Amino acid sequence: MKLKIFVDTPAWEWPEDADKIFLKALRDNQADESERVLAAELAGDSTIINDMLASELLAIVNDVNNSDSLRGKAGISLGPALEYAFIDGFEDPDDVPISENKFHEIQESLYRLYLDNNVPNEVRRRVLEASVRAPQDWHQGAIRKAYSSADKSWRLTAVFCMRFIRGFNEQILETLKSEYQDIYYEAVCAAGNWEVDAAWSHIAPLITSKNTEKYLLLAAIKAVAGIRPQEAAQILTDLSQSEDEDIAETASEAIEMAEMLSGLNDDDLGDEFLP
Repeated sequence: MKLKIFVDTPAWEWPEDADKIFLKALRDNQADESERVLAAELAGDSTIINDMLASELLAIVNDVNNSDSLRGKAGISLGPALEYAFIDGFEDPDDVPISENKFHEIQESLYRLYLDNNVPNEVRRRVLEASVRAPQDWHQGAIRKAYSSADKSWRLTAVFCMRFIRGFNEQILETLKSEYQDIYYEAVCAAGNWEVDAAWSHIAPLITSKNTEKYLLLAAIKAVAGIRPQEAAQILTDLSQSEDEDIAETASEAIEMAEMLSGLNDDDLGDEFLP
């Protein structure tokens, strides 16, 4: 079965044996490189990944005979499972895509790979980007080192990682002035995740400008809802009526989120502070 069909199909509509299809493709050393890379990407979806797929992805990351791009893709695909397990915990193992033992095995293996300077930078970057989805003590230092690098690729990785590790508001604000669009995009996402109020003046204009590219506009829509919920709900109204389905849907969901957050903030104030 050609894997391209899975790209155009929502994960919840994949066949029950999708994990076995991906596993077969990952193990086929004679397959076209692009097919294995795509299989690695698909296998990381949180609706399908399990211990068996996670083990294969981990084996690919560790195999020096694989290309850097395949190893990197396999590494980053482990991120969603780590995040899912980190957030939900293991009180009910049936609710988590990977076992607790596999979770710790992945964490330990990715950490070793990151520390190994003989591992290609592309792989080490992806390993870091995956591992921060389940925060550990070593991530702060790794991100600071990546951010201070003269290598733009490492700086991009650093700002991506700031989405998941708190304590980098200053760097996020600094990066919102970046001339590099990919780094700027990650800064917008990170500012939204951590509700960085000082980022509002940088991000809100993206909503009202007609020159904002779509991918950046979608990120800005999500970001403003968390930064200033009450103001966001007002400036997103027009976009919720957009003829572009993606923009309209994202704006509508952001407005719902903003209204929910506004209600929570009002509750936090206490009755004595309400009109």
